[in-house]
Amino acid sequence: MKHMIKKTMLTGALSCFLLGTALADDATNQPAKPYWQDIQVVAVNKEAPRSSFMSYGDRATALSSRYEKSPFYSLLNGTWKFYFVDSYKDLPANITDPSVSTSDWDDITVPGNWEVQGHGTAIYTNHGYEFKPRNPQPPLLPEANPVGVYRRDFEVPAGWDGRDIYLHIAGAKSGLYVYVNGKEVGYSEDSKNPAEFLINKYLQPGKNVLTLKIFRWSTGSYLECQDFWRLSGIERDVYLWSQPKIAVNDYRIVSTLDDTYKNGIFSLAIDIKNHSDKVKNIDVTYELLDAKGNVAATAENKLWVSPNTITTTSFEKTLDNVETWNAEHPNLYKLLMTIKEDGKVTEVIPQNVGFRRIEIKEIDQIAGNGKPYTVLLFNGQPIKFKGVNIHEHNPQTGHYVTEELMRKDFELMKRNNLNSVRLCHYPQDRRFYELCDEYGLYVYDEANIESHGMYYNLRKGGTLGNNPEWLKPHMDRTVNMYERNKNHPSVTIWSLGNEAGNGYNFYQTYLYVKDKEKTMMGRPVNYERAQWEWNSDMYVPQYPSAKWLEEIGKEGSDRPVAPSEYAHAMGNSTGNLWDQWKAIYKYPNLQGGYIWDWVDQGLLAKDVNGKEYYAYGGDFGKDMPSDGNFLCNGIVSPDRTPHPAMEEVKYAHQNVGFEAVDVAKGIFKVTNRFYFTSLKDYMISYTIKANNKIIKGNKMSLDLAPQASQEITVPVEGLKPQAGVDYLVNFVVTTTKQDGVIPAGYDIAQDQFVLPVTADKTVYKAAGPKLTVSEEGNDLKVTSSKVNFVFDKKAGVVASYKVGGTEYFNEGFGIQPNFWRAPNDNDYGSGNPKRLEIWELSSRNFNVTSATGEIIDGNAIVKVDYKLPAGNQFLVTYKIYPDGVMNVATHFTPAHLDGVKIGISEATATATFSPGRDNVSERDKMVVPRIGVRFRLPATMDQLEYFGRGPLENYWDRKAGYMIGQYKSTAEEQYFPYVRPQENGHHCDTRWISLGGKGKNLLIVADDEMEFNAMRNSVEDFDAGKATDRPYQWNNFTPEEIANRPEIGPYDKPRQTHINDITPRNFVEVCVDLKQQGLAGYDSWYSRPEPEYTLPADREYKWGFTLIPGAKANSAQKKAGYSYK
Repeated sequence: MKHMIKKTMLTGALSCFLLGTALADDATNQPAKPYWQDIQVVAVNKEAPRSSFMSYGDRATALSSRYEKSPFYSLLNGTWKFYFVDSYKDLPANITDPSVSTSDWDDITVPGNWEVQGHGTAIYTNHGYEFKPRNPQPPLLPEANPVGVYRRDFEVPAGWDGRDIYLHIAGAKSGLYVYVNGKEVGYSEDSKNPAEFLINKYLQPGKNVLTLKIFRWSTGSYLECQDFWRLSGIERDVYLWSQPKIAVNDYRIVSTLDDTYKNGIFSLAIDIKNHSDKVKNIDVTYELLDAKGNVAATAENKLWVSPNTITTTSFEKTLDNVETWNAEHPNLYKLLMTIKEDGKVTEVIPQNVGFRRIEIKEIDQIAGNGKPYTVLLFNGQPIKFKGVNIHEHNPQTGHYVTEELMRKDFELMKRNNLNSVRLCHYPQDRRFYELCDEYGLYVYDEANIESHGMYYNLRKGGTLGNNPEWLKPHMDRTVNMYERNKNHPSVTIWSLGNEAGNGYNFYQTYLYVKDKEKTMMGRPVNYERAQWEWNSDMYVPQYPSAKWLEEIGKEGSDRPVAPSEYAHAMGNSTGNLWDQWKAIYKYPNLQGGYIWDWVDQGLLAKDVNGKEYYAYGGDFGKDMPSDGNFLCNGIVSPDRTPHPAMEEVKYAHQNVGFEAVDVAKGIFKVTNRFYFTSLKDYMISYTIKANNKIIKGNKMSLDLAPQASQEITVPVEGLKPQAGVDYLVNFVVTTTKQDGVIPAGYDIAQDQFVLPVTADKTVYKAAGPKLTVSEEGNDLKVTSSKVNFVFDKKAGVVASYKVGGTEYFNEGFGIQPNFWRAPNDNDYGSGNPKRLEIWELSSRNFNVTSATGEIIDGNAIVKVDYKLPAGNQFLVTYKIYPDGVMNVATHFTPAHLDGVKIGISEATATATFSPGRDNVSERDKMVVPRIGVRFRLPATMDQLEYFGRGPLENYWDRKAGYMIGQYKSTAEEQYFPYVRPQENGHHCDTRWISLGGKGKNLLIVADDEMEFNAMRNSVEDFDAGKATDRPYQWNNFTPEEIANRPEIGPYDKPRQTHINDITPRNFVEVCVDLKQQGLAGYDSWYSRPEPEYTLPADREYKWGFTLIPGAKANSAQKKAGYSYK
């Protein structure tokens, strides 16, 4: 019965869709609305969507698969003339007349958005419509609707006589009108799919004039409310191409596998159009070539084609032992489709083919619910999607992305163990899919549909997803995506859209795609907003926690689970990723997920001094609607520099895993996480290190089958315990030969284990000139002929630390308490800066309740008691030895207070549904951002060496991918330029730090372990709360908001700060911490660091470190062997 209902609904959907088309074409009884204001007009005179292909004249040229090699392709990119108005009403009536002079028009580069070329205003909003962020009333659009008119001349290339000539506009936003020689050709408003027009009847001999009139907003804009820059104009290639009158119209390829997953099942249906006035007998041939160019299959059909009809011819073939396509081995075959008339080749069409099989089925393993796990199988394997969401973004051109930049992205992805991309939230350019076929990336293809600004209420006036009046545009965009991309091997999952509610329209689009896939590849059809409803084949939630993944993995689910968005990588983020992947690796129904997202969407700009920075929402125009820097959520910067978090991404996704079975005996388990690759072509190396010195090492090759594990033993016996020495086992897995874009000798995986070999430290003793303690005004002093220590009781800081005539602290900025970090984006999103502001107050204007000094056993003991605004104490004890060595011991006493309760806006609460958000009782517990001290050294002491996690910054909840080792750097190199400046440059699990230069050296040794930042900037430099010369990130969603901005505190909102605000200072600021809280990273608007990565304020903390003046890194091991407490 279920199938009957679905079939009936499907028929209804298609009828409605076709009826809508007819009504749009023949609405004669009503006053005609302009196309751009009419919901039912999605396109006029546009060619039906088809697979992406190019027509070639011969086999040799077709084999290149490069459009530019075809004589029947003419690219129109380049410099066009451009006329812009801020409102369509200001457009001259004859603007599309070719006789109108363009001498006073501007030049514009095509492709490239007009806002980044000096016309109109780039706007960024997240889930509100940029033209009506509050209370939108579809289909109403602003009267001040900007229009850009593009014009250029062209000539039809020689040799195209007698052929059908098409104009192809690969992407233009939003309402696109097309004119050739002043005549209206057609209209389109699905901005992320091609608009193609047959233009023969509009052409004239010699010079032709092409005019494109584009409205910034159309009714289509109501379905294009994606979380990215709201930009306009021509975003992708524009070209002419031509075909013979009898030619390929479209084709459908099935290239799947039999039940052995070894033999290929190939079928091909080719639709032939006849635009001539003759019945014709033609030959249609296909050839399927393997990677070496050998013919794997071929056949020829003879076909009669009648005038003005489409005739389909079909082929089928079974191929034994095919080379299969998957992300690990993207083996491609080349399909050539050839048409001959009268024995002469008239057209050859190439297409890459990959053999793969996709299915969702139950497996034998039983879940906690007593039922078998249900999984997605790719070529018979329950693969994990190690994915990332990707927007089209180029910091210089806006949404236009070149092939070169695409390749750079894909190479970075592959080198960092990513194997899948979700297209958010629209189909990409055709070249993108071709490259995914080539590089081996599973594509989660998504229709150009997001109506986030309408939210999700199913009632009338709520979500457009449940409003039948909007069925046609929903269906049109789904059909456009499906028909263009159906033959790509990389397309693994279809998605109906994003954050557009659920309901009637999505039931219909789901049924449409499912019906199409019955005779195609059977790919899953997903939709995040469907949640557990029937119209999503997988459960693809957004932003779940590690705990929720563990629970659903253990319990089981009626369909595979893969978060369509998770691990929100905004700014300094990506905490908890490894915790999430520990669950994903454990359970078969958890099949990976898609990090949000790939690239920070900063636009390159220059300030008044010519200094470059990346602009974000609110940086253009005056009082424009804005969601600030919320579009900078990438794991790479706008210029594609990887964020430090990429190391964690690479580690979490690495395809070889290591696990300690018995560390003390050197027994480890190696797991091959690949699904289609043995480890025989990889070298596994291990080294046993005593700190930085290699004690033992070896290499091994394990011919380990996919998904298999094996225990190995590393010879760890006989290691001598030494104070100050950590024994580490490091594993590295390296390619032995090139693998696609990954070169030979490249490290694809690494891991590290600390061996339990320890020794007690020796108590430190030192001789030297006799120390005395004295007080002078506010100064408490410890002095000798060698040492001069001054504590300023009024300021609460160590004002001087001078040993042997060398002053170490810069301009009196010595050791002082520090509990604050420059808030990262996740902090602001969760309300932490305002909630925890008392710790910023506790990090300045110190209240010293007592400071005493005495000599005990020849050493000076200075005790300082700070009363903190939180009501607790911070006690610091300085133990100064006669040789100037100084131990700093700290004691944080419990603080019993609540944080400021931070409410969540309704928009935030309803914007995204994240499972597992019920229990939030721990959420408001008071925590401390960090517990530590800071001080400044002269800028000359910028040479940094340390033994800890590195070389890139790492944090308590993002440190699995950063190995403990000895690293060299400079304080300036520690800075990472997040688009909005924030906390950066931190290191965990550190044993010692050395800073020096120009004859001054200082070694800092932890009593046990410590964390640190050592930078050429202060905490305040990165703290938006201190940037009082910059405006807040106001939303400006309504005139009332703009007119009535509230008085707010420094940490209620981030400010509009940028990388050009950061310049190196004339000091090195060192923050030495017991711990800094985690970054968080499940999302950037609600989640705080997990409790296990926080410092609850109601606990006691004791820790310390020692300053050793004059010592360098080469003595660190020896010095770390002493106890200075």
